[in-house]
Amino acid sequence: MKQAHHPDLAQIRLIAVLAALSDPIRVGLVRVLADGRERGWGELRAPVAKSTLSHHLRVLRDAGVTRTRQEGTRCYVELRRDDLEARFPGLLEALLDAAHGDDVGAHVGLAADDR
Repeated sequence: MKQAHHPDLAQIRLIAVLAALSDPIRVGLVRVLADGRERGWGELRAPVAKSTLSHHLRVLRDAGVTRTRQEGTRCYVELRRDDLEARFPGLLEALLDAAHGDDVGAHVGLAADDR
């Protein structure tokens, strides 16, 4: 697998972040990753095919919302919380508060639901 591209902090654009966060599955993934833990892709559960989940994770990564790391045959993902806060102060917390209040993305979780 080739190395994943992650935009530098200055390359993260508001429109790209908002577009990435316009889907309930992706909002759910951000909610799961908001605990600050790096998660293996196999831990993530969503009501979509694995290929579709992979697409959603790529959209988040390309927008600068998440960081992906490969270790052997396994891939791990984490939320770029500090980068998003530095670039767009308060945006992530506002999104998470609204998502929790409206229950957006609640159908996305973890395999063992150990959150």
